[in-house]
Amino acid sequence: MDRLQLMSVFVAVAEEESFARAAARLNMSAPSATRAIATLEQRLGVKLLTRTTRYVRVTDTGQRYLDHARRILEDIDAADESIVALDAAPSGHLSVTAPVMFGKRFVAPAIVQYLNRYPGTDISALLVDRVVNLIEEGVDVAVRLGELPDSSMHAVRVGQVQTAVVAAPAYLAEHGTPATPQDLHNHIIVHASEVSALPDWKFLCDGQPQSLRMYPRLVVSGGDTAIEMVASGFGITRVQSYLGLSQVAGGELSTILQEYACPPLPVYILYREGRLASAKVRTFVDFMVATLRNEIVLR
Repeated sequence: MDRLQLMSVFVAVAEEESFARAAARLNMSAPSATRAIATLEQRLGVKLLTRTTRYVRVTDTGQRYLDHARRILEDIDAADESIVALDAAPSGHLSVTAPVMFGKRFVAPAIVQYLNRYPGTDISALLVDRVVNLIEEGVDVAVRLGELPDSSMHAVRVGQVQTAVVAAPAYLAEHGTPATPQDLHNHIIVHASEVSALPDWKFLCDGQPQSLRMYPRLVVSGGDTAIEMVASGFGITRVQSYLGLSQVAGGELSTILQEYACPPLPVYILYREGRLASAKVRTFVDFMVATLRNEIVLR
């Protein structure tokens, strides 16, 4: 057997914890699988597996080799798929993550369009307001808001979102319009915890970002709920501007303190770099890039 075949046998035995089950999985005999592992251990000069009459387990050294072997075999599969699927429709399972409200507003509708276009695919969508580790959680593609730390991920910028402070015209007529961020302390504040866990609202004052602690009378989990509360005439809130677009356009809400707004947050699509992207990942990323860049509110 060549090196890749030996590696494939080792991965199968390690995952099945059995020579017999691994042999059946690879459509070979159990003695052949045993000889392959012996050949590999002899070639490497290390013990990869601990064998007894009851079980087969990887050694500490074997576990390190297993991690490398899996990545190598996955890269080979991805390389094959990327060539074979050049002219074929994408198929298989995709795992995608995005922030909750942004995901509901923009990502979920795009996923439906993608699934309708490519019936051979299926998707798991994880909409959560936390940073998901793509490698550890087995996620293929992520949509992220905000600047990215250095990482091994490939990132494509697709747009930006702005944070806005809004209130109903009726509320402002009764309580006055804040002229500065500090004036907010004299108003009823509705805080959306999904925007920030702590009620610290950020503004740009004299060209410098400044965090101002709010003391809300009402805290809600979602920005859409905060919008509904404020549109009814109760207080002032701060949300991603795309959440209140229709209410602002319809005159139910007014945007205030715009001159103190912080720079918009970039929106990125991330996927794992260093591996040849499969057809399903490549087509999904391309589809999401085109879809999100076409959204006027993200430009």
